[in-house]
Amino acid sequence: MNFHILTLFPEMIEQGLNTSILGKAMQNGFVTLDAINIRDYTADKHKKVDDYPYGGGAGMVMQAQPIYDAWKAVVESIGHRPRCIYLTPQGRTFNQDMAKEFAKEEDLIFLCGHYEGVDERVLEEIVTDFVSIGDYVLTGGELPAMVMVDAISRMVPGVLTNAESGTGETFEGSLLEYPQYSRPVEWNGKRVPDVLLSGDHKKVEAWRHAQSVLRTLEHRPDLLDEAELSLADVKQILAILQEK
Repeated sequence: MNFHILTLFPEMIEQGLNTSILGKAMQNGFVTLDAINIRDYTADKHKKVDDYPYGGGAGMVMQAQPIYDAWKAVVESIGHRPRCIYLTPQGRTFNQDMAKEFAKEEDLIFLCGHYEGVDERVLEEIVTDFVSIGDYVLTGGELPAMVMVDAISRMVPGVLTNAESGTGETFEGSLLEYPQYSRPVEWNGKRVPDVLLSGDHKKVEAWRHAQSVLRTLEHRPDLLDEAELSLADVKQILAILQEK
């Protein structure tokens, strides 16, 4: 999996992603990261990449030429036109299903905007996917790009040491993850649920699934519209609602 990030702040991308699990994944060759400085492709001798918007208004707009030339350099280096993601509040909201979808690609290009936006003409020319990480405004696309790279990388085979880690997490089956416990058995007067100490894997699995359903109902009931629920799950939810 190869990530190519078009940005005005490559050091921000590199410093943010070259650590922890992602750093190890890069060292082991499961993913690669190329932070491309858009300023390197401007024709302006002062490395300027923005200008005033036509029609007036506050702020500056990133110009089409340096972005396009940076994108073109990536395309020429890899020999094909991969999906290009523009991070914008106007895009589809990023979720786990999208992470899985993007993880199937060999290469992904991310375009990080700044200022008041990006010249529409270059967006029309290179962008295939408009994606948002939430309904709020940030100073640039670098943080959203890093969020997406992190989530997508976890779906790439070999990145996680435990093969189950990427499939049994929050949002799998549209359910939140069950509670987790570690040693000691008792801490601060609170004890690990007995079922987790039983050694009965079927009971543990059933308990974890039930807890996922309960936690989703309590914290994110909106997810239940898309959840994969059995008849027993539905009965459990109804019983809980009747108790309230």
